[in-house]
Amino acid sequence: MSTSRKKSAAVKKTPASAKPVPAPKTTPKGPAKASGQPLGLEEIKTLIALVGREPFQEFEFEAGDMRFRIRKDGPAQVYQAPLAAPVMLAALPAEEAGLHFVTSPIVGTFYRSSNPTAAPYVSPGDFVKPGQTLCIIEAMKLMNEIECDVAGEVVKVLVENGTPVEYGERLFAVRIG
Repeated sequence: MSTSRKKSAAVKKTPASAKPVPAPKTTPKGPAKASGQPLGLEEIKTLIALVGREPFQEFEFEAGDMRFRIRKDGPAQVYQAPLAAPVMLAALPAEEAGLHFVTSPIVGTFYRSSNPTAAPYVSPGDFVKPGQTLCIIEAMKLMNEIECDVAGEVVKVLVENGTPVEYGERLFAVRIG
């Protein structure tokens, strides 16, 4: 978290006969301040703790000539409704003998062909060999060709074209042989 304090352009002078004002006390509910009085260290700590418990990322406070901003580091905590699970074309038992799964080596967007009008690199029923391109995963505007690592027959394409994939997600089921 970071805090900053705005410096006042003019220095306020108090008359010598003025009595010092006692520091205000912090209540369990938070800082208790009269308008225009600067916050003490304990009040600032209380505000920081309060902001730390809330879902927003940034908090700005201004009282008199004092102004500060508290900003949380790290990813924003955004509350969203759960998204629908990615659609799998078909479920295959992992225990099926001789079945190999080609997984995604990176996070990105899965494409079955080099462009929307081109034929897919492979389809179910095609025989593939090691080093043959199976699909493309786009990551940060780079097109990464994903190659097969075994020889065999493509049994299923497990991801729908144009959907996001994660590292280690199964892309193809290949029957070794």
